[in-house]
Amino acid sequence: MKIMTLPCDGIGPEIMAATLQVMQATNDRFDLGLTFHEEESGFDSLKRHGITLREEVLDRARAEFDGVILGTQSHMDYPSVAEGGRNVSAGFRIGLDLYANVRPARSRDFLPNKAAGMDLVIMREATEGFYPDRNMHKGVGEMMPDPDMALSVRKITRHGSMRICREAFKLAMQRDRKVAAIHKANSFLMTDGLFLECFRKVAKDFPEVETEELIVDAFAALLVRQPEKYDVVVATNFYGDILSDLASELSGSLGLAGSINANAETGLCCAQAQHGSAPDIAGKNVANPTSLILSAAMMLTWLGEQRGVQKLMDAGNAIAAAVDAVIDDPAKRTRDLGGTINTDAFGRFVADAVAREAIAA
Repeated sequence: MKIMTLPCDGIGPEIMAATLQVMQATNDRFDLGLTFHEEESGFDSLKRHGITLREEVLDRARAEFDGVILGTQSHMDYPSVAEGGRNVSAGFRIGLDLYANVRPARSRDFLPNKAAGMDLVIMREATEGFYPDRNMHKGVGEMMPDPDMALSVRKITRHGSMRICREAFKLAMQRDRKVAAIHKANSFLMTDGLFLECFRKVAKDFPEVETEELIVDAFAALLVRQPEKYDVVVATNFYGDILSDLASELSGSLGLAGSINANAETGLCCAQAQHGSAPDIAGKNVANPTSLILSAAMMLTWLGEQRGVQKLMDAGNAIAAAVDAVIDDPAKRTRDLGGTINTDAFGRFVADAVAREAIAA
């Protein structure tokens, strides 16, 4: 199996190196036959090629690779699109049609958190919605008719809504068989109305699954009040982005939040940390690599499920268990979790935990 890696910007190279330590240990333990091939992206690509993400990289990812591990991007600091500042994350999501952004949030008893009992997954649609760079065939979805007025266009399609809702119900069938649809149809009558129409239609195919429809602002409050109640949450792009960060932080830390972008029809999957590039600590070897490590674990599990390969699923689960075993020890935590451990050392701890399990087995 070939995995494309793109360290990208800020802390990306550091957390990618730690993640690859873990992936190699996992590869050795489970005999996965993984090979890793690095591609330039972000500012490195901009300097060398004049653009942050080349189309040929996407073509190679689509045609030659089984999975992608994407580092963090400083896209707020990129030049304009006309000057080569392409949003790398959006480029992969749109270019490879990775419509399902899967973001779990789970509290751990041995870590401080504000959401005891939380164990949910937010299924976020990632290819349309209120994002200007992914809702028009040409151009972007924001415009300024005059210097004192700015407009933004939102796109919700039946195709996009149906497929993300279907993925949410399929996931719920593997979990506690509950799905909550998040919307604001009391205000966005047509766009969120269409999303809810699709949700209800898909729900008819899954009579075993309990459903709930929640207005987005009310759900934000309920997520704080009763986090343990929710299982799978499905949302359009903008709502899912905000709520997943809230859920992850409530459950312990955004730095512990894994994330994948996937397409079940094409079998393509991209692992991506849920947080940003943290340029203020870049190069200092102090970033927490857990989010990217867990994202890579999710990618292996997802690929295993799609292909019916048990050892890939076992490998993903082993990484997740190793991460928990490491951070259960306060002496092995990174600075954001109250410890003193550096990025590279944390990667070694997790890699060693994966290997130790193999010896014990």
